[in-house]
Order: sequence, then C-alpha cells, then structure tokens
Amino acid sequence: MNKPLTAPLPASLLETLAHYDTPTICNAMEIVAPERRLIGYTTKQLICLFPDLPPIVGYARTATIRSVVQSGLPPAERSKTLIEYYEYVGTGFGRRIMVIQDLDGSDIGYGAFWGEVNSNVHSALGCLGVVTDGSIRDVPQWAHGFQALAGSIGPSHGWVHAESFGGQVRVAGMTVRSDDLIHADRHGAIVIPIDVAEKLPAAAELCGRREQPILEIARSADFSLEKLTAALKRSAEIH
Repeated sequence: MNKPLTAPLPASLLETLAHYDTPTICNAMEIVAPERRLIGYTTKQLICLFPDLPPIVGYARTATIRSVVQSGLPPAERSKTLIEYYEYVGTGFGRRIMVIQDLDGSDIGYGAFWGEVNSNVHSALGCLGVVTDGSIRDVPQWAHGFQALAGSIGPSHGWVHAESFGGQVRVAGMTVRSDDLIHADRHGAIVIPIDVAEKLPAAAELCGRREQPILEIARSADFSLEKLTAALKRSAEIH
C-alpha cells in the first residue's frame, strides 16, 4: 500500500468538525459560503444504519457500481481491478469516507456492494463509513463503528461490481469528487470546501448563540408571542 499523502487540513480540525452534527455544519456553511446554500449536500433521504454513531468527517473515496449486469471483464482482470480499487481506497488523506453511486437506474439497489465483508475490509483500510444510494446487507455482521447511509437494505448482491473509481459521483443529490471533505451523520452528508473548513467551527458556534435566546423562550413555561418577538430581536443582534 502506498504511503498516505499529506492532508490539506490538520487532523485536529476534522476532529473539531466531528463535534457538530451535519445540520449544524449546513447552518454554518450558510454563513461562510452562502453561494452553496442549494448545493453540495444530500437532498434525498438515505437510511442511516447506525443513527447513534457520532458524525464522521473524512476525505472522499469515490466509486460507481452496477449489479443487474455482469462485469464484462475476464476473471483475472476482475481480480486485478478489485485490488486496484482497494489500493485506491487505502490511500489518500487521513481518514476517508466512501461515496458510491449505483448506476442501475430504475433498478438502483438491486444488488448490495456493502455487507459483512466490504464493511470490514473498508474499515481496515482506514474508512469511517459509506454514503451510497445503493443497497446494503448483513446488518448484524456489519463492521463495528463503521457508519452507513444507504438508499435501501436488501438480501442479495446480484452481479454487483465496481464500474469505476476515483471520479466524480452523484449520490442522493450530492455531487462529490475524490478527496472532497465530507461531513456525515444520521441526517445526511455535505461536502465542505477545503478553503472554508477552518471557518466552520466559529460559524457553528455563532449559529448556536443565535438560536439560544429563541430556544430559551420556546422552552419556557412563560412563553408568549411578545417574549418570542423580543428573543428574535436579540438573536438578530448576535454577531
């Protein structure tokens, strides 16, 4: 396996970002990169296999899969391609998140690429989890601590195989390129541009401070529209 490349961001920053849930990161992105308010995150619901796991933050490893047709490659070439895929997965910047697009169109999710074997192999290769519009299986045997956001759960893998890897993919409305920084949790996932990542913790804290006056009134036994109006005014004044 090749030696991992130097990451563009310090690992400590990724650890800090993982302290916030994905909706909070989306809120913070609206402050630091308002032009991305309608792009860069999942817009279709995915099944979260382990909703109690904390958020994951890592660099994308991308691939496309198919399962309703067989690979056209001979056995030796299929084995070689699989090893090349795993080599790609195991290299890159620090911790990684798989983002895999199912190309089967109306038959999307027909066969599962992800199950007991691939969850454990990818975890061993340094991945934190997977975001895919395809299907997953073998839930009880899944790799411990390996997060999964998937389009469906199914029993079979059909003729599933990787069609390509390392290119651009689109999963649940989110366009991702290899090495993009991804933040994901039970709600979905978002691409974080490298050039704004360091601004997000401060923006996330600002979002929290702005919400606090409103939440205090909303949760109070003394709630009234008058007090809510005053809280909204105080919130707007927080910078």
